[in-house]
Amino acid sequence: MTDDREAMLASITGKVQGVGFRAWAWTEARELRLSGWVRNEPDGSVTALLIGPAKTLAAMVERLRTGPPGASVSGVVTSEARLRDEPAGFTIIG
Repeated sequence: MTDDREAMLASITGKVQGVGFRAWAWTEARELRLSGWVRNEPDGSVTALLIGPAKTLAAMVERLRTGPPGASVSGVVTSEARLRDEPAGFTIIG
């Protein structure tokens, strides 16, 4: 990971499973040229690992707060992530 890139985990809660949230997040992340992944969690939330410049991460978090049509996001909680290696591209897990 280069010095100008940061990594964060985002936990998205609300009606975020069964509404195309992961596919939508994949499209948004690729548009912003972020690396990382997105996955459903057993508790009904969605988790995303986001890697990119701080300003771009902030833009993605704002998009996550809205979500795709059909979603109803009740919260987005972010935390710093530490990585050894940056994943290539952005993927959907699961």
